[in-house]
Amino acid sequence: MINTVQPIKHTLKGSLRIPGDKSISHRAVLFASLAEGESRIYGFLHGEDCLSTISCMKDLGIDIQEKHDYIYVEGKGLHGLREPENVLDAGNSGTTIRLLSGILAGQDFSSVLVGDASIAKRPMGRVTGPLKMMNAKVDGRAYGSYTPLHIRGGSLKAIDYLSPVASAQVKSSILLAGLYARGETKVTEPFKSRDHTERMLETFGVSLGITDRSASVTGGQSLKGTEIHVPGDISSAAFMLVAGAIVPGSEIILENVGMNPTRTGIIDVLEQMGADLTVNNRRHLGGEPVADLTICYSSLSSVTIDGDLIPRLIDEIPAIAVLATQAEGTTVIKNAEELKVKETNRIDTVVYQLKKLGASIEPTEDGMIIHGKTGLHGETVESYGDHRIGMAMALCGLISSTPVTVKDTEAIAVSYPSFFNNLAYLSGE
Repeated sequence: MINTVQPIKHTLKGSLRIPGDKSISHRAVLFASLAEGESRIYGFLHGEDCLSTISCMKDLGIDIQEKHDYIYVEGKGLHGLREPENVLDAGNSGTTIRLLSGILAGQDFSSVLVGDASIAKRPMGRVTGPLKMMNAKVDGRAYGSYTPLHIRGGSLKAIDYLSPVASAQVKSSILLAGLYARGETKVTEPFKSRDHTERMLETFGVSLGITDRSASVTGGQSLKGTEIHVPGDISSAAFMLVAGAIVPGSEIILENVGMNPTRTGIIDVLEQMGADLTVNNRRHLGGEPVADLTICYSSLSSVTIDGDLIPRLIDEIPAIAVLATQAEGTTVIKNAEELKVKETNRIDTVVYQLKKLGASIEPTEDGMIIHGKTGLHGETVESYGDHRIGMAMALCGLISSTPVTVKDTEAIAVSYPSFFNNLAYLSGE
């Protein structure tokens, strides 16, 4: 699929409700499947990644039904899953395959996990390594470092794991395996990563030990069915926030956006750059903080983004790179090596594609340097099948001198199926 984005003739104005948070939607289905009894999930993201999670859990014997305004899950408890008759296909979803690996490590049966061509390139050793330490039998390409993965679970032992990376997927996989292990399983990170797993496990009735950089769980605890309300995804909201900040005269209101402090790095960056951003109606919804955001166009200044801020905005960096092209001065992004192992090498892809549009940008080993403020021009660019690259390039079309054509935009349906419709609405088309 190819989309051409025309430069905005007037401005962007209106109110939007951002689609449900992808990370929380995944976890809601997984945890509800392991719970005892019924759960209802409101605000679920009907994106391709989250639908892959539903498909896998159905193949593991869980009854999941789409109702009028919620997802119904009939949980079967920690030990109620059945051996799948077919290979479990995670599609393009790293969250599905990594968290499910932790769950399958505790099952007394054999299963095989695969994904698409992008997943086949992504490192799984960061998850399968500690699962092997817990006594799970895991194999695959390069001794379980890449898919397909073969997992035979069983009797697990608890570990105290010092993770070399701040990764919510790694932490979550180990904690989920820890539910099946003897004793207390603990994960300590260099920086605190997203804590959706910890918050949601507590909502399902699991007790955890939590400090600034670690989380622990004692095995044998059961989950109880409950209601989950999924807030709007701040990673998706980031693209509309950037659009409002860089298109002259814009005023965009985003309702019901998740404001988990492990995810709000984009808010910090916008405020540091001088964006006209207002946070209203702060409240809690199902264990997660939410708020309504209003973004208006304003002059922007450059910043340096590094350190413990990086895990809080790692998925938003493609959008931030576009933002930085419209800020006065030089923006530096560093300590972001994790970008190299996303759906694409996002350092290389962001830099290469923005250069095609006239940006003054250069890659570094762990990030990028963006010189602004720079006018952009139209060109045909690639998304490389990466939803966040596709949306970032589309934003450039809003402010370029001529239209920007983005290839392979079907990938955007992974996290934000209504992205182009929302842009059209805000522009008055």
